[in-house]
Amino acid sequence: MRKVVAAYFGTKIHVVLDNASVRTSEDTVTWLAKQKGRVVFHFTSTSSSWLNQIEIWNGIITRQVIRRGTFSSVKILENQIESFETKWNIDCAPINWTATADEIIDKVRSITLDMERLSVLYV
Repeated sequence: MRKVVAAYFGTKIHVVLDNASVRTSEDTVTWLAKQKGRVVFHFTSTSSSWLNQIEIWNGIITRQVIRRGTFSSVKILENQIESFETKWNIDCAPINWTATADEIIDKVRSITLDMERLSVLYV
């Protein structure tokens, strides 16, 4: 973040982050306070990971490759993941959403309210 702040001197910076606990760490709160509102963090809701297909894909890899294996090196793990991806792509299909449009809109409203509440805390 120091590099980003330096690269965009004089510009207000908005950063969208996941809901990891780092957002509440004392170091983060102190750093944001020193920025005097110039950097604003927006966090996804703790229940919104379903919105992110990368989260879904990472979950699939974790369940079907990582938790089922024992790896003696990072390279072997990388090879296993790449092999899984190759096999997956041979017979791939899109991930089908099960949420209705109303459920998605309600979730977006909830996330928007969470982001507005958080931006007030950090401004």
